[in-house]
Amino acid sequence: MAESAVKTAEVTPQVTGTAKPADALGARLSALDLPNGGFTAAARSDALSRLQQMGLPAPRDEYWRYTDPKPFNAAQPQPMAVDAAAGDSPLFTDLDRLNLVFVDGAFDAAASDDLSLEGVEIEILSAADTGSDHWAAGIYGALEASGQVPVKRPFAALNTVAARDGVLIRVTGKPSKPVHITHRRAADDADAIWHHVIRMEPGSEVTVLETGMSGARSNGLIEADVAQGAKLHYIASKRANHQTVGLSHLFARVHAEAQLKAFTLSVNGSVMRQEGVIEIVGDDAVAHIAAAVLGDGHVGPFHHDDTVFITHAAERCESRQVFKKVLKNGAKGVFQGKILVKPGAQKTDGYQISQALLLDEDSQFLAKPELEIYADDVICSHGSTTGAIDEEALFYLRSRGVPHDRAIIFLVLSFLADALEEVESDELRDQINGRLEAWLTDRSGK
Repeated sequence: MAESAVKTAEVTPQVTGTAKPADALGARLSALDLPNGGFTAAARSDALSRLQQMGLPAPRDEYWRYTDPKPFNAAQPQPMAVDAAAGDSPLFTDLDRLNLVFVDGAFDAAASDDLSLEGVEIEILSAADTGSDHWAAGIYGALEASGQVPVKRPFAALNTVAARDGVLIRVTGKPSKPVHITHRRAADDADAIWHHVIRMEPGSEVTVLETGMSGARSNGLIEADVAQGAKLHYIASKRANHQTVGLSHLFARVHAEAQLKAFTLSVNGSVMRQEGVIEIVGDDAVAHIAAAVLGDGHVGPFHHDDTVFITHAAERCESRQVFKKVLKNGAKGVFQGKILVKPGAQKTDGYQISQALLLDEDSQFLAKPELEIYADDVICSHGSTTGAIDEEALFYLRSRGVPHDRAIIFLVLSFLADALEEVESDELRDQINGRLEAWLTDRSGK
């Protein structure tokens, strides 16, 4: 594929609105029905103090310079009509899985499977958060708080303060089927907030799937503590309405000889931002985070931001960041990724790649890759490219009888293949690839 330098020209964002930051935060909090009591009370109080100190982000903030935070700062989301097809993704529905359904961020017991599954304990946050003692008390809000240094993440703190529901998953063995979290929409103006906690015990392994979208605006957060020798596979598919405004956060702590592999497929959405904050704290650990993004501005604005921060704090560890975005009809993609190697984290192997395929001249990709290294025996690399369809490859396929639109689809799928390789399961990878092909086929020629 022909490649060119990333478009790095920066336009200084203009601050919109007249509300002072403190006033905006007060209005944001006042619009929410905040929980109180339970085992999360101390974590919520701490998060509220931190949030009040840092305030909501402004367009001039370093990690918000490419994405205007105004839709997330607003006291209320903009109402939008419910699109059932976008809110309830059919991906993975033919798998043998334990399905947990959330509607606008609230657990729907009637639509969900029984919570029993060998090798895993599952509880719902709203039901469990009634007493003062729970295994999740040591994780809820703790990983999010740790991930606030050195970069402030106000909406993650807001999530810890305000989330009423979510899934608490404690994995003790190797369950025979994945846990599938399904999101659905019901209200035109829902401000959906949910918070999941995953605790992987030593030597355990599980696959967690998450699909669909909820709310006119959403804020989801996962805290995952992956103990020694454990393996967590997290795969998400976010099929948004073109007007959706959404935030998602993954805070993970990976211990010795453990593995975390996370992949997200994102389709559509007006303003979407995904933040990944991963701390590798044990020797010989592995952390991979990848995404495939498809954005089409044909029916409305599309803006997608991936912001990732991986910290190496142990020896002989490996991290990979693989982000691929396909953009057309004026869509905009953003990638901000950093690898921090702390003193003593020798033999680190850190790899980061962000690439965009622009299907027209109106789309844009902005990237900010970073390395910060304080150890002298490491292998770290980063790269970012923006390119168009390879005309020679297109001509080759056309010369062999492949129709133009079909040839474009083949080349786009080839471009995204590296990101999909981060999904270990062949069955899951095939389903995701099928979804990508269907999306591209539906929009071919538009």
